[in-house]
Amino acid sequence: MSDPLDLVLSALADPTRRRILSMLLEDDMAVTDVAEPFEISLAAISKHLAILGRAGLIVQERRGRVVWCKLQPGGLRAVSVWMQGFGQFDAINLDEFERFLAAQSLLPTADSDEA
Repeated sequence: MSDPLDLVLSALADPTRRRILSMLLEDDMAVTDVAEPFEISLAAISKHLAILGRAGLIVQERRGRVVWCKLQPGGLRAVSVWMQGFGQFDAINLDEFERFLAAQSLLPTADSDEA
């Protein structure tokens, strides 16, 4: 599967990866911080991150001994272009995409009431 569209859609198909993207919308994160809220191994998180990286949705860089993850919103371009081809969809609005990801992963949003 080397088509950029296939890679992105495949990466977005998994709820864990969508939740990771939601987390990275806030800021860059160390791999260990990404792994913290999940009840899966660090190795499993690393595999999810590798898939997101191959899809062009994140980049990872080593800073000293820590590997950091950073969201690459441009990675969604292939999906946006594909959706526009149907004539029913506008270009991806990253604010709307953030709300979608938050809803999918059941994370609180900035406008939700947290008590």
